[in-house]
Amino acid sequence: MKNDSQIDRTKRRNFFKTLTAGSLGAMAYGCTPKGPEEKVQVQTASLQQSPKKVLMKVGCQHGGTEKENLEYLARHGVFNMDGGSPKFIEGVGWDLEDSLTKKEACEKYGISLDAYHLPLSSAGIDKVATPNIMLGKSPERDKEIEMIQQMIEVASKTGVKLLLYNTIILPILRSGRTMDPNRGNASYSTWNYEEALKTMDQEKIAGDVSIDMMYERITYFLDRVLPVAEEFGVKLGNHIADPPAPLGYKGIDRWNSPDVFTGIKKFAELYDSPSHGFNLCLGTVAEGLKDPKTEILPIIKWVGERNQIFNIHMRNIKGGWNNFMEVYPDNGDMDFVQVVRALRDVGYSGMVMPDHTPSHEDPAASLQGHAFSFGYNIALIQAVASEGQSV
Repeated sequence: MKNDSQIDRTKRRNFFKTLTAGSLGAMAYGCTPKGPEEKVQVQTASLQQSPKKVLMKVGCQHGGTEKENLEYLARHGVFNMDGGSPKFIEGVGWDLEDSLTKKEACEKYGISLDAYHLPLSSAGIDKVATPNIMLGKSPERDKEIEMIQQMIEVASKTGVKLLLYNTIILPILRSGRTMDPNRGNASYSTWNYEEALKTMDQEKIAGDVSIDMMYERITYFLDRVLPVAEEFGVKLGNHIADPPAPLGYKGIDRWNSPDVFTGIKKFAELYDSPSHGFNLCLGTVAEGLKDPKTEILPIIKWVGERNQIFNIHMRNIKGGWNNFMEVYPDNGDMDFVQVVRALRDVGYSGMVMPDHTPSHEDPAASLQGHAFSFGYNIALIQAVASEGQSV
């Protein structure tokens, strides 16, 4: 048994062995022992990490997979897209052959067909092929859910791993348009809640629907489609109701209202599934905020760190809760440089796409608005990607 002095000698020998090995290792790499001041500098430098790699890419959700649109996208440097939807077969779902044809058409131009839209759109329940899912009508909704399950399988067989959808009853709500003489008389889609109340049609298209009823319908749907999505490796990205609105507007409580961040958290936490997440429309989220510039960033961070951002709509607004207009990406209240940095920092790797671009009298207004947004988004991503790189 060793006495205390022997133990102390053993500790000292081990300590000097370690110190010597460390010094020899440092010298082997061309380093010399540092003084106190240099040590602090080394420690400080080691704590400063380079910005994360930018993984996102510019995408598009408009125009379909016809030759004219695919050439338009390729000319503007857009090589990822949401192809809309394959041909719908009544009572069945999507046509697999048509889906494969769409993919083949995209590949001719080097474009990746990354997503489709399920027939649960922002047009409202009277404009979709599966209205009974959000109306909560059984057994009708069960047949519609079976079709959605079939669509998930078709998407997977086509190599499309993202399906985007809406869980709404009312369509997109707007109260008018605002002209901007400083941007060539561009016309901005506008929502002013007080103005809307003055002219509101009192008819309730689905009766009174509470938040609890909305969530019952959402979970009834997702309980049955998420397992299928997981089986086929497909993600389902939900677009929040546009805009967030006071409870009870036209009898409907929107699940993301009146506190949009609380609604996002509640929806996100419904399921612990790699297939459950968001088509995160920055414009729509901002519509529910009082200070979009600052409030959007913690939302991106929270959702992004949960790996639940599946797609991004880069839409900017001026204004916020109950009063806003949709503007060009460079003149809204959100700072999209900060937004792209936030997306980079959470490792977002999906598409960033234009959405609801302003209009004007030129017949090519939509193409022009998207072309502007494509270039703007490409430049944003390139600028943020270059940060921290040596020149």
